[in-house]
Amino acid sequence: MFKIGHKPSVFGGTMIVAGTAIGAGMLALPTISAGMWVWYSFGLLILTWFMMLLSSQALLEVNLHYNPGSSFHTLVLDNLGKFWNLINGLSVAFVLYILIYAYVSGGGSMVVHISIVAFDYEIPKTLASLLFAILLSGCIWWSTYAVDRFSVIMIGGMVLTFCFAMSGMLSELKMSYLLDLHHDDNAYEIFVFVALSTYLTSFCFHASVPSLVKYFGKEPTKINQCLVYGTLIAFFAYAVWNVACDGNIERTAFKEVIAAGGNVRHLIEAASLNLNTAFLLRMLEGFAFLAVATSFLGAGLGLFDYMADLCGFDDSRLGRTKTMLVSFVPPIIGGILYPDGFLLAIGWAGLAATIWSVIIPALLLKSHRIARQANAQDSKTDFRVKGGNWTIYALLGFGCVVGVCHILFVLDWLPMYR
Repeated sequence: MFKIGHKPSVFGGTMIVAGTAIGAGMLALPTISAGMWVWYSFGLLILTWFMMLLSSQALLEVNLHYNPGSSFHTLVLDNLGKFWNLINGLSVAFVLYILIYAYVSGGGSMVVHISIVAFDYEIPKTLASLLFAILLSGCIWWSTYAVDRFSVIMIGGMVLTFCFAMSGMLSELKMSYLLDLHHDDNAYEIFVFVALSTYLTSFCFHASVPSLVKYFGKEPTKINQCLVYGTLIAFFAYAVWNVACDGNIERTAFKEVIAAGGNVRHLIEAASLNLNTAFLLRMLEGFAFLAVATSFLGAGLGLFDYMADLCGFDDSRLGRTKTMLVSFVPPIIGGILYPDGFLLAIGWAGLAATIWSVIIPALLLKSHRIARQANAQDSKTDFRVKGGNWTIYALLGFGCVVGVCHILFVLDWLPMYR
């Protein structure tokens, strides 16, 4: 709730977009990018940023013709019907479940790494994942306010550790690594297709668009500025992170990280081999842990509220306990049974996110424009995404390519850099 008299700011809206987009998913980018390396990864960042910005603007165009507070569910049901609303709901639930699993996997690996560094003892991975998940899911069970307070503290720490870690890593760049002068005879471009779904996941913030309309009201110029500035901040953070990792980790060293499941711990260990100061390494470890923890809280709260609404559980302690069990037991069991699936899970999340963050916004825009034209409701003063109908076709094409490429990769018909 916003206080009466509070004036929404573009800065605040920008932080909502950037904060939603940036999270633990970015930790998978250097590993999934190892095959195509730095130049192709930069090009893919530009493409993904542009397409995800367009899809958010498509959603905004539709949302502005509804009362502020109308949810994604309302927009899909009203414009596309029950079938697509079911597909959208299943996609959202799948993304949230698979992300929680990824964060249990990634968080557990970081707990193991921290226990080795701090106590010279390697805690069992199963126990580490369980402790990480129980602590944070318990925070969500306690109250949304507790999540709010923890998130503020951890996001502040994440920003500080990211700035320290990146400034140090960029100062120690090895150009022979960054330019891949010791080329291992693997082509670059073929590995672009495998990375598509992971890059898409890193720019997923579209559930925030209805929230921004509720926050600002029907102020398309300000909301669009938030979308542009927020996604640009995410783009800059990802570009810096990729360059820092590619300049400190030799390309062939990523093969071991990938072979170990692409988990966060293994990426940090690969980077630590070339970092000269303990302080810099501690900052990198702190950033990685906080990124996973804050992402768990954000996605976990979303899944908790979604399942409470879906299952009709009340907000009593008993009701919240039921919601917690339904929400977190399945991904925690997955994290225990298959503890090294961080990279794979982020890719699967991208496949499902393709549906609700790219394909459905395009279909929404198409259906909504047809309906408004039929009712002669178009106005030159309305906010419209640039590109006309070509934007719709471009989004549909992009979404289909991402989905097909991920399925081909799962079937082992697309190569992974190994």
